[in-house]
Amino acid sequence: MEAELFPRARHQVAPGAVHVPDWLDPGCRRELLTACRAWARPPAGLRTVRTPGGGTMTARQVCLGRHWYPYGYARTAVDGDGAPVKPFPAWLGELGRRAVADALGPAAVAPAPYDIALINFYGADARMGMHRDADEDSDAPVVSLSLGDSCVFRFGNTATRAKPYTDVELRSGDLFVFGGASRLAYHGVPRVHPGTAPPALGLTGRLNLTLRVSGF
Repeated sequence: MEAELFPRARHQVAPGAVHVPDWLDPGCRRELLTACRAWARPPAGLRTVRTPGGGTMTARQVCLGRHWYPYGYARTAVDGDGAPVKPFPAWLGELGRRAVADALGPAAVAPAPYDIALINFYGADARMGMHRDADEDSDAPVVSLSLGDSCVFRFGNTATRAKPYTDVELRSGDLFVFGGASRLAYHGVPRVHPGTAPPALGLTGRLNLTLRVSGF
């Protein structure tokens, strides 16, 4: 993407919810992409998530630490190939703690380590409906890291999937952290902008890594 007249600035979208543009440097983006490609391979690799109503999510997913399925966690890919879930690496947890400290301040960093990651891959037509990250036993902030194509990230309120909400453009390398009063806010991805990934990254589509503390 061409240089902009005014650099994008960090922005508090709601109390406890902060967007930090370009938080990941280019080297870290490439390292994360390489890791995601390894994690996406079987066993317990990238899979299509099926909803309780019989539908499927358009974004595909792979998990680390614990396997998420609607609406709980397991140690194996219970709705996939049944293999044990891949381990959550300590370096990724440290990245999550640093992200929270940078976005919300050191006091917001949870004493418990980050131990779960949900990694979603969005193709050109993929979407994510409004939902809450409410299946953990911890209220530690959620860390969201974006790679590849830009998207519209819709950040709402804690009471309803409807308005009020704020639409934020997330680009490759951006960080979004939400905790405190916004930890259980509804959020989703109504649109991906195909072909907007930085060519040097070598990714077609969008990857989103969300890091969480399980509390289990």
